[in-house]
Amino acid sequence: MPVTPLAHAPKTPAPASPYTPVGDEIEVFELAYKRNLPVLLKGPTGCGKTRFVEHMAARLGRPLYTVSCHDDLSAADLVGRHLINASGTYWMDGPLAQAVRHGGICYLDEVVEARKDTTVVLHALTDDRRILPIDRTGEVLSAPAEFMLVVSYNPGYQHLLKGLKPSTRQRFVSLSFDFHGAGKEAEIVAAESGVDRETAKRLVTLARALRNTAQHDLDEAPGTRLIVNAGKLMAGGCAPDLACRVAVAECLSDDPDIVAALMKVVHAVFGA
Repeated sequence: MPVTPLAHAPKTPAPASPYTPVGDEIEVFELAYKRNLPVLLKGPTGCGKTRFVEHMAARLGRPLYTVSCHDDLSAADLVGRHLINASGTYWMDGPLAQAVRHGGICYLDEVVEARKDTTVVLHALTDDRRILPIDRTGEVLSAPAEFMLVVSYNPGYQHLLKGLKPSTRQRFVSLSFDFHGAGKEAEIVAAESGVDRETAKRLVTLARALRNTAQHDLDEAPGTRLIVNAGKLMAGGCAPDLACRVAVAECLSDDPDIVAALMKVVHAVFGA
């Protein structure tokens, strides 16, 4: 069956997102891009992995195709599938195939959440072949130099049966991410939320206190994103305790007792 040209035109690279480096990740990413190496990002939720990829795609002037991986993600969701319209059957590329065709960056967020059989399609793209076979059309796409594959996951939040196989992990250059130091994180929170520096410091103090106890009571530690959201509510006139409840505590747990315990920390930082 002949393949119909893509229904989607190449994406226009977005303006660079603000990003504050933690270490030498920008330099390593650029070198990996130049040498046609795929990159694996590891780090807790909300520490800036996605922001980093958006920043680098804009910095390199490449379109970005982002996929949020989940249990039901199939190989067809990545590669593409045949569809039917009034004119008949046609082929629609998935985001991975689009990135290969157009020389973009394909970012698979939380890749360990995808089904095991889905990640197999990445193998031929992450070795010296750099090809994407499309079995349903008989095509074999060769990745241009501009194509890059980036995947991410949170090592601290994995189910026992979910993790990258060693044979997959060893295909990537790996970058570890973590939260910024307190001073730098406060600068980011103030700049992105609009709160004053003192309030930003208190929000960071809250986040760091909750991160220190997260392993005992929470599935995940609060990321910078959560306290930025709380700061935005405060900058709009919301009371600190309410802002922290709806943007932080309620987002971290559905257990009323745990939420109440988190709010005690909020009150200790901001006052009752």
